[in-house]
Formats: sequence, structure tokens, C-alpha cells
Amino acid sequence: MRVLLAACVAAGVAFASTTTTWEMNSWQDFVRGRFTGIALDRDGRLALAPAMKPLLAAGQTAVWSVTRAPDGSVYAGTGNRGKLYRINRDGKASEVWTADQPEIFAVLAAKNGDVYAGASPDGSVWRIDTAGKATEFFHPGAKYIWSLALAPDGALYVGTGAPANVYRVDSSGHGELWYESGQGHVTALALDSQGRVLAGTEPNGILYRLTGKGKAFVLYNANLPEIRAIAVAPGGAIYAAAMGGSLTARSTAQMPVSMTPMSVTVTATSTTVSPADATGGSTQSGTEIKPSAPAKPAAPAAVQSVMPSTPVTEVSGVEKSALFRVNADNTVETIWTSKDENIYDVLARGDGDLLISTDAQGRIYRLGANRKAALIAQTGEGEATRLLLDGSALLAATAENGRVFELENEAAAGGTYESPVHDSGAIARWGTMTWRLTGHGAVRMETRSGNSARPDNTWSDWQPIQGGSEGAKLVSPNARYVQWRAALNGASPVLENVVLAYLPQNSPPVVRSISVSTQASSTTAQKSTAASSTAQNAAYSITVTDTGTDASSQTSSGTPTQTLSRAGGSQIQISWQADDPDSDHLVYSLWFRPEGGERWMLIRSNMNENTLLLDSDVLADGRYYFRVIASDRPSNPPEAARETDLVSSPVLIDNTPPMVSIRRADRNGSVAELDVDAHDAQSALRRCEYSLDAGPWLPVEAVDGLTDSPQEQFHIRVEHLSPGEHLIAVRVYDSAGNAGLAKYVARPE
Repeated sequence: MRVLLAACVAAGVAFASTTTTWEMNSWQDFVRGRFTGIALDRDGRLALAPAMKPLLAAGQTAVWSVTRAPDGSVYAGTGNRGKLYRINRDGKASEVWTADQPEIFAVLAAKNGDVYAGASPDGSVWRIDTAGKATEFFHPGAKYIWSLALAPDGALYVGTGAPANVYRVDSSGHGELWYESGQGHVTALALDSQGRVLAGTEPNGILYRLTGKGKAFVLYNANLPEIRAIAVAPGGAIYAAAMGGSLTARSTAQMPVSMTPMSVTVTATSTTVSPADATGGSTQSGTEIKPSAPAKPAAPAAVQSVMPSTPVTEVSGVEKSALFRVNADNTVETIWTSKDENIYDVLARGDGDLLISTDAQGRIYRLGANRKAALIAQTGEGEATRLLLDGSALLAATAENGRVFELENEAAAGGTYESPVHDSGAIARWGTMTWRLTGHGAVRMETRSGNSARPDNTWSDWQPIQGGSEGAKLVSPNARYVQWRAALNGASPVLENVVLAYLPQNSPPVVRSISVSTQASSTTAQKSTAASSTAQNAAYSITVTDTGTDASSQTSSGTPTQTLSRAGGSQIQISWQADDPDSDHLVYSLWFRPEGGERWMLIRSNMNENTLLLDSDVLADGRYYFRVIASDRPSNPPEAARETDLVSSPVLIDNTPPMVSIRRADRNGSVAELDVDAHDAQSALRRCEYSLDAGPWLPVEAVDGLTDSPQEQFHIRVEHLSPGEHLIAVRVYDSAGNAGLAKYVARPE
């Protein structure tokens, strides 16, 4: 028996009986939302964030760098037009200087009030005095000036890109090459507690400690391409922010990882590990990474402007960014990682807390002694590029619109939190909403709903819910997606444990496929391997006697001829694949209909399994359709239950072999010729072959050239026969694999 089939699917609509809840209780639940004047602690509680005052709206693409001068004023270097701004103690901003280059990636104020600014992409360091006069201070011949650090003796260290070098420049502007890293860019500089230079690089994410001219020690080789920022805590611990793990390319350049396509091995390096440090630890103490053969890094294209939005290509399963701590004994700890956000800056406060800024709508996090992150503010900009402590206030510089914000010590008077969009999986009927509000203040809750994955103008308007926190009723229309918004105000309101109940639409089950096949019954399967092999290889087995007749049709009173029976005991296996979008429990019923028939006949109902075995004899030869009906009634009340069916394509059941007869047979010396007729009642013939004296089977094609009809004629010519009798057996297969046989005893003339 052989089976041919195809499938189709049907569906319907109804509501399910089980109420579902969408609960937001934890940090992970809330952090995916949008924060405006709202903070989030690690325990999943929303509160008012520090008041945030804009100090600078530069009208530039980005503020790349900020520094605080001795008089308390703040200087900000911007991108796109290369402008330097000064923000005085009263919060008034003014333009100080415009570079002849489009980007100012680094600024640093000296003790005497002068400000150093690194302009790119024709890398030069400029000195702007307190009167606003700018003079070119140092031109290293590099393409980019990424970072600056000022030593206690007044020397200025300059980190460059293309090539990635560190230069030491004295107060007169005389510079010397201090260290050649062999990387692409020196993206960050700082001084440790002993006044030694720390340098972070890209694209291999190496953090160096420079102990002298031309001397460096690798503190850490991160598994991320770029060391973006370095901070030294009052106790001497070193913090390094690394990023770029899931960025392979950006359309325009913003910072080093953006300037060139990300590659972890731009130049060949050799690694030397001292015996004392060959422990496989993560600190890589004693490891010196230098170019084995100095090679010019590929020069990135000049940057004329920086786009506010930079599309990225993601690499799944790779961390985007991480924050590392290098201890006094050179051991390294990973204290924060993210697959969703890139870290742009890190700031170590005197109280032991760390502040980090990211590109998730310009977020700022605080990491306490327990190393758990709390979201303290969201600027709403594309990236929070730099952080700066200004007395007791915190300043945040951003990209996208080029702004500087001041985060005050007092909480904002109010703020809003917008939840992530929740997908109920189907059209849902919204129920009640509950929450927990503590502290002193009030909350206004609103919801909206729609049937597109992202809120757009097809969604309903924000509508306040009706009632209090113990069961407020939603009035948003039934839809697949829903979102809620909380507006907090007052002295110190705290919102947590938000629960929304809804009744999802009961989606119908889906029957995806039907498969019909044959297999040996359990009795047949228990036969010996030899007998089983014989039965499988021949649908019919016959014994040929010297009289040329089939012994199975005779009765013998002497020694009987051994007869091998036709394979029997096969079964029809019908199986199907089905599932339910709501994960409801399913039951099945199986039906069949012969081709040409009009009524479906039930084989079995209320089945939990998705397969059924039938004896092959219960269905006569012919074409049949099989139908599976899947129902979710075990999980739903009768009025809400849904069912779906699937009908197979015609299934041919053919147990009868072709009829094979020899119309004419002649032997002339060493040549025998046969004309064979074959026909089948159910299916087309597919193959003819003959065997000489129980030898191998040899194929024969039909007289008309193709064996493709229910009735065919074959001509067989056998040459080089030796003297004496020979047996020629002919076997013809139909489309279902059944075989009919005939034989001819070729006797000498």
C-alpha cells in the first residue's frame, strides 16, 4: 500500500472562558517602559525622579564632551558644527569658540582656567584661554582626538585615533609619542590613584596602564570592542565601561566603534604571558599586547555630520555593553552587563555609588554597593553621552538634540510612566486593573488599546480608568494590544504591583497536517528477520514447478511443495499534527469518505491521541478522503468551544497487484523473446523487470517507451542462452508498490 496526500485548514471565532492577568511587579517588568520624570528602583517600584533642568540646547547633533572649570562654569564640546559652549554658574549658556572641524570629542579644563579642546577629523588640540582666545596647541598628525587627561605636573595626555597613540604634551605645546598601542583608536584616558595613565582602546577592547614612555601593562582585555570610558574611584578601584558587542556597522560615525566596521582583530598581535600569570584567569596580568608587525590601520572616512539616529545590525546572543571593575590586585569583576543598551559613560561618586549612562532614551542608572542598578532618570534623548558632577548636582550631556541637563537633588513635582505594550495574543475583553500606591502623593491611571503592534493613530485615545486601585474598570475598546500610563504627583508617591485582567478571545485550534501510511502489524513485526525481509521484498511469492504452473493452486498427495505466502497483517496508520494558540487541551474525531461519496463516516471520536491504526482490510481498494476535526471543548464551555477540521487530498488504497500474462513466448537457439501484457485495476504501472534463472532483476521499458498507464505491453529479448532449460520470471509493479508476476520456461527446440 502507498499513500498520496495534501492538506487545507479552516478557522473560526469565539471568546474563551479563562480570565488572564498581565502583572508588572519586578524590575524587568517595568524597565522596558518609558520614563518621564520617573525613577525605578531595583525592587520594581516607580517613584518621582530628580528634577531635571535643561542647561544647554545647542541645536547640534550631539554634545560629545563636558568639563568643569575651576570657576564652576561648565564647557561642552559638540558635534556637527564643532562648537564649544560655556555654561556659567547661573545656568546661562553661551558660545565660546567654533572649531574648523565638525566634531569636538574631548574637552578638558586646566587649573588656570584654560580649556583644551580636541577637534576632529583633522586631529588638533586647541587651547582656549579665559578670554575666549583659541590657539592651536598640539597637532599630532592623527585623524581623531578622542580623549584628554591632565597630569598633576601639568602635562597633557592626548589619546588619538588612526593611529591609536598616546602623546604627552608639556605646557609649551611640545609633544612626544608616549605609547603606540597598535589598535585603531585610543578612546578613553584617565589617571589612576598613583598618577599613572590609563588608556582604553578600540577595536580589541584593551585597557592599558602606562608606566612610562613606551611601557604599558594590559590590565584587561574585554570581550567587547571598545573601552568607552574609564573612572577611578576614591579608593583606587578602576572602572571601565565597554561597549559595541552587538554592533557590526553604523551608517554614520558617532564614536570610534561607529567610525569603522567592527572588527575584533584589526592588526595582528602577539601575546606574551609570564609564567606567574599563566593561570587562565580573566585579569590577564603580565600580558603585553603589541603589534607583531606594525601595520597602518585603515583610515576611516572623514566625518562631516553625525545623524541623530544610527541604525545598527544586531548579532544575536552577544552582550552590547558591560562595566568592569579592576581591583588593586589586578583581578577583574564584571559588575553590570546589558544585551539591550550601550553604556556611554561611568562616574564614580565619593559615596561609593556608580553612575552610568546609556543609549536607551538617554538613561542614567545608579549602582550601589550591592551592584544592583536603579534607574534614576531618563532624559528622553537618543544617548546620554557624558556625565559630570557639578558640586552636588549631576550633569548629563546627550546626543540626538545636543543638550545638557542638570539633575537636581529635589524630586520633580510630577512625572509619567508609560508601560510597554502588552500582546494578549488575540482580541481581548478588558476587565479591571489594580495597583499598590504608597508614600505621599497621587496617581492617575490611563489605558489605550489597538490592533497594531506599535501604537499609532489607529489606537484608541488615552482614557482614564473608572474607579480606585482595588478594581478600576478599563473603558478602552476590545483589542489585541493594550498599554497603561501612570501620572504620579505629590511629595513622594510610590507605585508598584500593577495587575490588569482580561478575557482573551478563544482562538480556534489548527490542524496542520494529515499523514496516512502503512506499517506492519504487531504480529508481523514479531516474525523472524529473514521471513520479514522476504515478505517486504515481494508482494507475491510463488513456486514454479517444471510443468510451468503455480504450485499454490494444486493439491499434492506426495511431498508437498513449500509455498511462501503473500505479505499480510499490514495496518493503515493515520496521524495528524494540531495545536492551539491558547494552549487549550484538544480532542479529535476522525472521519472518512470514499471518492465519489457524499457522506462522511465516523471512524472514532473523543480521541486524545493524534494517531490511529486500522487493519488494512477494513477499506477496499479505491480512493478515500480522511477528515480530522480538532476541538478545544475540554478547556472551554460548550458555547465558547471552537473546532477546526482538515481534509486530506485523495488517498489511494491499493492492495491488489497487477495482472501479468505472457501473450507470446518463443525460443530460437540462444535467444528467447517474450511479449508481456500487464494491467492494474486501481493505479498506473510504474516498473517492469525480468530475472533469468533466479538471477538479478533487469529493467524493461514499455513498448510505447513509458511505463505510465494502467495497461502496458512489454517486449523482452534474452540472448546468449546456454543449452538446456531456463526460467524467465517477469515482475510488474503498480504505483502502490504491489507486484504481479508471470513466468516462462524456455525449453530447447
